[in-house]
Amino acid sequence: MASLITRRTAPALAVTLLTLTVSVTVQEPADAAANRVRLGAAADVSRASWNGPAFTMNGAGGVVAASMNRAIGEIRGGTGSIDVVVLAGSAPSSGSQTPECDTVTALTGVNSCTTWTLTAAADGNNSQVNTDVRNAEFVYFAGGDQCRYAGWKGTALEASVESVVAKGGGSGGGSAGHHINSPVVYDACNGSVTSSEALANPYDRYVSFTTGMFQWAHYGGVINDSHFVTRDRMGRSMAFAARAVKDGLTPGGSAWAVGVEEGGGSLFIDRNGMATEYGKDAYVILADHQPEQAVDRKPLTYSNFKIWRLTPGTTFDFGNRPTCGYYLRSVTNGVPDPNLYSGTPVSTCGSPSGGSLTETEPNDTRDTANDATGLSSPTVLNGSMKSAGDRDYFRVGLASGQTATVQCAVPGAYDADLYWLDASGSTLARSVNDGAGTDESVSFTRTASGAGTYYVDVEAYSGSGSSTYTCTLTTSSHSDAGSARAGGGRAAELCIGHVTGGTFDGR
Repeated sequence: MASLITRRTAPALAVTLLTLTVSVTVQEPADAAANRVRLGAAADVSRASWNGPAFTMNGAGGVVAASMNRAIGEIRGGTGSIDVVVLAGSAPSSGSQTPECDTVTALTGVNSCTTWTLTAAADGNNSQVNTDVRNAEFVYFAGGDQCRYAGWKGTALEASVESVVAKGGGSGGGSAGHHINSPVVYDACNGSVTSSEALANPYDRYVSFTTGMFQWAHYGGVINDSHFVTRDRMGRSMAFAARAVKDGLTPGGSAWAVGVEEGGGSLFIDRNGMATEYGKDAYVILADHQPEQAVDRKPLTYSNFKIWRLTPGTTFDFGNRPTCGYYLRSVTNGVPDPNLYSGTPVSTCGSPSGGSLTETEPNDTRDTANDATGLSSPTVLNGSMKSAGDRDYFRVGLASGQTATVQCAVPGAYDADLYWLDASGSTLARSVNDGAGTDESVSFTRTASGAGTYYVDVEAYSGSGSSTYTCTLTTSSHSDAGSARAGGGRAAELCIGHVTGGTFDGR
């Protein structure tokens, strides 16, 4: 077993020996060198339940004490302490080998902080790594190269991180660690892309995505970006969102980008999806229609991106996403409007959206269906397939001539099917695409006179878990009837290339 101590300078060693309870390097034959350093108590804390989840999305790699302190407080519920694991794809080039844990262990309510440096995709199946993560209450992804983190998709580590969030813990990260915590990940596996390159060709080879990894509640349809203003990344986030809409990487015909500035910028998100910005500005960008032009080797044209600027202390409700407070910016033939990072919010935004409805069990029959009839369009229906036989029912009302469209983003933990039922339970439309993580959608128009009652039925086909599916229910008065295809399958992810080219800080 190689010694971690031999890799440190004498000054760093002196400080470390004062603070470490345990310092261990773990190497398993099946894995590349996986290095473990633990600060704080040797034993993990244990209790029946936690009060999260809570998330921190940081613009640079380091932990932001203010948002992390809030996350710890929310998860603890004001009592006890938590264990934190930091996952890194490479060791720091100088200084402390545990910079994130150095910050975390100084905060109230921390029992321990363990840093794992993992350099290969196979490290995601390291048994000690997964034991530490599953025993933790918060997992922080350090800065570096998000392509390495995307390489952990499908390993035991992905499920272990999801288990932390599911029990009421939390997840977060900075720079590359911020990228990996969105459901659509700009993975930079082919190299980093600039705003000018992405706008000149949204299908540039450097624009590559990984989907179907982490799907946090209330955070559907999002692509994260970091170092946002300093590195002028608004343009590329616009291109990412436009391409996500064009390629159907996000549900509901829209895509959201969340860019956080470096230098202390951090977006904290609570268990209800309410986000609060700390330190520096963040931006939320919405692409809510098909791009006018988004094809390979041609510049992007997209009218009226909706942009919310979040200054420190302001909030944004991801659980009930606003329809006001944004300013508009467009891109024409690859050239964006001026003043991308500031603008006067439009004053006539329309009425608030219908918000969201999270399932409450039991809702396995039409008689126990969760009632969505009183919510306006669009409504987001959230739930999970908690068992192999789980069925979730939502009650919906339609007037004569109204069309309802339901588009469900299904997490990679299971395969779920979607049915549109009438009041007696007969199937009127269905979507049964094959494969775990494959999205489903149906559309139905009521042609009969008067109003009618219908049911959205989400059923487990294979697999189960606590990962959240998100179904967007949109109703309109269009008279054209829609139907859903009743079979077939499609890929649940798009990961273009997978070539790492060194270590980067949130490319």
